[in-house]
Amino acid sequence: MTTRHRAAAATAVSALIIAGAHLIGATAAHADDVKPSTPPGTEPSASAPVPIDSASPGLKIPQGGTLAPAKVLDIAEVVEDLGGEQRRQETNQTVMMALQSEVLFPENSAVFNAQAAARIQAIANEINTQKATRVRVFGFTDDQGSYEHGKELSKQRADAVQAELAKTVTAPGVTYDVRGYSEDYPIADNSTEEGRKKNRRVEITFPRSTGG
Repeated sequence: MTTRHRAAAATAVSALIIAGAHLIGATAAHADDVKPSTPPGTEPSASAPVPIDSASPGLKIPQGGTLAPAKVLDIAEVVEDLGGEQRRQETNQTVMMALQSEVLFPENSAVFNAQAAARIQAIANEINTQKATRVRVFGFTDDQGSYEHGKELSKQRADAVQAELAKTVTAPGVTYDVRGYSEDYPIADNSTEEGRKKNRRVEITFPRSTGG
């Protein structure tokens, strides 16, 4: 590469860096019909870290560039049992327990099977341990059948789980947010039965205790 080519390449890189710096903190535009990757209300909520001095020479920000607002990303720890029937996801803010529909309900039904109560009561006991007073119960289906049928079935299943939780959760004044999302927000590939099985689920989410 000649000296002239090296200079041109360096100028182009510098221009890209400066342009990127100007764009930091800008709000991205999204189409109205694009759904978020997770249900509303489940976005990361960690607090911001110690502020960074944007004037620090060690940052080497190009002239005119600015820092985006500081934030801490929630780090999720996910544990899934060998059969995939139950999944636990923890962040620094919340605990989420997901149960595949097959371990709770017969096919296309919102009536509990014999083992459902014990599984749900175990989750209720943890809610008590965490002293949680806000609990989200969200139902989901795969993409088989009509969207409206999936929405009704997923809501019925979420309602059933919430009613069973309420038998064991002892926190005074606990509130529940219960929703059915049909095939929205899949966590696996709906083109395979293995993936569809994971998507047919009920998620119970509650805040982690802040006590020591």
